[in-house]
Amino acid sequence: MSDRIIIIGAGAWGGALADLTRINGCEPSIWSRKCDRQLAEMVSQQTAIVSAVSMSGVRAVIAQLVGSIAPHQIIVTATKGLDAQTNLTPAQLWHQAFPLNPIVVLSGPNLSLEIQQGLPAATVVASENADAANTIQEIFASSKFRVYTNDDPVGVEIAGTVKNVIAIAAGTCDGLQLGNNAKSALLTRGLAEIVRIGQYWGGKTTTFYGLSGLGDLLTTCNSPLSRNYQVGYGLSQGKTLSEVLARLQGTAEGVNTTKVLIKIADRHQIYLPITGLVDRLLAGTITAPEAIVALMSRDRKSEY
Repeated sequence: MSDRIIIIGAGAWGGALADLTRINGCEPSIWSRKCDRQLAEMVSQQTAIVSAVSMSGVRAVIAQLVGSIAPHQIIVTATKGLDAQTNLTPAQLWHQAFPLNPIVVLSGPNLSLEIQQGLPAATVVASENADAANTIQEIFASSKFRVYTNDDPVGVEIAGTVKNVIAIAAGTCDGLQLGNNAKSALLTRGLAEIVRIGQYWGGKTTTFYGLSGLGDLLTTCNSPLSRNYQVGYGLSQGKTLSEVLARLQGTAEGVNTTKVLIKIADRHQIYLPITGLVDRLLAGTITAPEAIVALMSRDRKSEY
């Protein structure tokens, strides 16, 4: 394949994405903070620039690339989170800095370890620029990785972001051994919160029932490989958030995402009961058993 790709981020997710492009004959360049070369030098002549850094690193990466990216180069964001300073999504941050470039959001039920093991998976590449989405689809799609295009990047991005908060609740549920009935109820109502906040952002309702919404929610809320799930599970065992995060390999984006979502929900009066309890759990103002009691004792209401 003639397309030239650079992956920004050498963690497990960046490594998994690099492996996927190699299946199709790409030999991607990989940049991390430990790299000897300047990032601005490495992006020249690349077809696509794939950002796979954590949310806290997105703004720093963008700052290094201002003035170095040509308008025809495709920017792919594979980060799930919200910026604590601006409340913007990663794609919105990239668009703010590079308004002329096509931007593609890559998101789905994609556990890095399973991809690196060669297990089959699927994802979504979403963009308002159909040609850009099709190009990224061709770069990543293979017999082991099915890639769907989508024209709702904000919906895809918000779904992948908010499900991390619900995954913390799911890990707590499993840690307390509350059973399948409780877990199913939690995920169903969690999806309702994703739809609610996603519609506020302008996402399409159908997107939240697709791979990047329901699909990613099911994976992240059911797998011990999920770092956000691990956070909830650890808290359910009586550990403090600091203790849980100290043992975690990588970043649990749901922790910071929860704080941002609560600010937005309070400002715009968006009803997010699960997110609100997760926020209190992370802050240590409520225990895991108390959170479950609070969730179950809310006012009776119609499902819809």
